[in-house]
Amino acid sequence: MNRKLAIFGVALLATLAVLTTRAQDKSKRPSPPASADCKLGGGKTVHVDYSSPRAKGRKIFGGLVPYGKPWRLGANEATTFVSMADLNVGGKSVPAGSYTLFALPSTDTWSLIVSRKTGEWGEPYPGEENDFTRAPMTVSQLPAPVENFTIAFDEAGDKCTMRVEWETTRATIDISAK
Repeated sequence: MNRKLAIFGVALLATLAVLTTRAQDKSKRPSPPASADCKLGGGKTVHVDYSSPRAKGRKIFGGLVPYGKPWRLGANEATTFVSMADLNVGGKSVPAGSYTLFALPSTDTWSLIVSRKTGEWGEPYPGEENDFTRAPMTVSQLPAPVENFTIAFDEAGDKCTMRVEWETTRATIDISAK
């Protein structure tokens, strides 16, 4: 009897270990982790970590992501924005440091929200009192739908343009070192 109980205990622990390992493997999530980097020259960088949800045939902007409400700019944990340099983000000054990104989308304009509050889950939005700044983004329509939510940087000299793309929408903002 004790031997059977010991074997059951070992099997149970092994099963729990496998399940825990799978639960921690974020690449298996429906919205897997992704990242983007911008090199501004002189060793100055910007790094973004986010989770990339899939459209899966859903209406995204004005549907899953409502207009006029702050959105976590991805899925799962909050999207992080880490800068090794003082920046100009869409005309707004942002000192070197770690931040959380949100967006305020509408049909034809977006604002990028740079929040001081870090380390939280992506929802709920922590409130305007935690905003470091809000900067206007340029919004355009993509020629073809994008299935995977994407944040990317286009580098040009000493600046980058951050692109946010999903469904048929692209929102961009220029970032440069001060």
